[in-house]
Amino acid sequence: AQVLESGGGSVQAGGSLTLSCIASGLTRDFDDVAMAWVRQAPGKGLEWVSGINDGGSRTYYADSVRGRFTVSRDMEKNTLFLQMNTLKPNDTAMYYCAVQPKYAPCSRSNVEYWGRGTQVTVSS
Repeated sequence: AQVLESGGGSVQAGGSLTLSCIASGLTRDFDDVAMAWVRQAPGKGLEWVSGINDGGSRTYYADSVRGRFTVSRDMEKNTLFLQMNTLKPNDTAMYYCAVQPKYAPCSRSNVEYWGRGTQVTVSS
């Protein structure tokens, strides 16, 4: 399986970025797996940022990003998105895409595949 993130970069506070994650070669169809975005800031542990169930009808957001970030998925393109608005310096982190066999926000043990991450840097 291959899980590939893209879209990271450097922006000023208040700016926006859209992350993408393409999943291929999964043991299940893309519309049969849950997906998530997890980030790790320098010197800190993993933070579950957002999640979405297989059908796209259920979503999860960390309190730190709720109202600013929006997760979505395109079934035809096997792609997960994270629209990030009003970015803050505290959003600076490596953002990882995760594939889960079932919708289980904040459950690292339930992650089947991880991407290698895309870096987001927000300057003040």
